[in-house]
Amino acid sequence: MAEEHGFQASEGHRLCVNNCGFFGSPATMDLCSKCYRDLRMKEEQGALAKAAFENKPSSSSTPRSAVSIPSPSLESQELVADVAVEAIEKVVVKRQEVVVKGNRCLTCRKRVGLTGFKCRCGMVLCGTHRYPEEHGCEFDYKTVGKEEIARANPVIKAEKLGKI
Repeated sequence: MAEEHGFQASEGHRLCVNNCGFFGSPATMDLCSKCYRDLRMKEEQGALAKAAFENKPSSSSTPRSAVSIPSPSLESQELVADVAVEAIEKVVVKRQEVVVKGNRCLTCRKRVGLTGFKCRCGMVLCGTHRYPEEHGCEFDYKTVGKEEIARANPVIKAEKLGKI
């Protein structure tokens, strides 16, 4: 990015090796703080996935010598590790979405302040995206409507009349 704008770093400063336009330092492997934090997060997630994969619970009810289990191939282990890393990344992304403050539209990121609309799905939206069709709402309005009607109008059934 800095190269596009023709920016040259001074003698004592180095640009980030990811070319994000910020300055890096030798302490962070010539990465800026954001790129270094992202790198560390990926390394930690990989370590967690590897630890979770290696610490599988073993069944104590059957002895190991009685049951012969074929060892999985290296390719299947890598596939499982990749799936675990992707699952952890999804959880991290969901946690980051929950932390988002309610003063911006979650669709277009426009500042809404006090005029934001809170949808039943939990999102805060601007006037343009307040309608369910505009922001891809996953809330099931049809089922909720049916339940409300059922609660408001209970079935009344009279007893049968006896024959005279």
